[in-house]
Amino acid sequence: MPMAIPAISRAEPRTRLTRERVLRVGLAHADAGGLEALTMRKLAEELGVAPMALYRHVANRDDLVDGMVDVVFGEIDLPSSSDDWRAAMRQRAISVRDVLSRHRWAIGLMESRANPGPANLRHHDAVIGSLRAAGFDMATVAHAYSLLDSYIYGFALTKMNLPFESGDDVAEIAQTMLEPFPVDEYPNLVAFITEHAMKPGYDYADEFEYGLDAILDGLERALASA
Repeated sequence: MPMAIPAISRAEPRTRLTRERVLRVGLAHADAGGLEALTMRKLAEELGVAPMALYRHVANRDDLVDGMVDVVFGEIDLPSSSDDWRAAMRQRAISVRDVLSRHRWAIGLMESRANPGPANLRHHDAVIGSLRAAGFDMATVAHAYSLLDSYIYGFALTKMNLPFESGDDVAEIAQTMLEPFPVDEYPNLVAFITEHAMKPGYDYADEFEYGLDAILDGLERALASA
């Protein structure tokens, strides 16, 4: 009787666990369900490991979040000190906005880390360096950085919390919002909605670059008068 040949295992080799893989899977989890839903236990389940295995790569949940925020910083275009400062700051602002739209959970955490990673530090150093190379003194660098980031993060937060996605939703939202009041109670608001926000193609996101250019105009004047 011929001998049975043992079956060859076709199991896929387990992907090696690394800090980068832990951070990337944590990032995807937060993007999909928010940071509040991310626990070490859920992350371990998603990676197919025991929770204790994570602690070889991240010290605790704070270290995990620090690392995830650093990954987000790494996705932002770095301004160069050799570029035109205005073009560099404009591109950097648009890049931050776009990155935050992908990682909405990170908006309130980008400047809150007590233990920033290398991408975080590299980003801040590059922004300061670009402004200094353009001739801004250090006090004006501080003003410019604060002004730009307040606008970028504030706009991203506002956009994230709007009760509508596009102009197509504005009419329905406006009707619900204004229905309890007399028709002439808020004439200016009604005019804004009907004459502007309900126009075809309206998108609140388009306001970002208008405001950004107004800020850059002001910084340009400050540089010229310094």
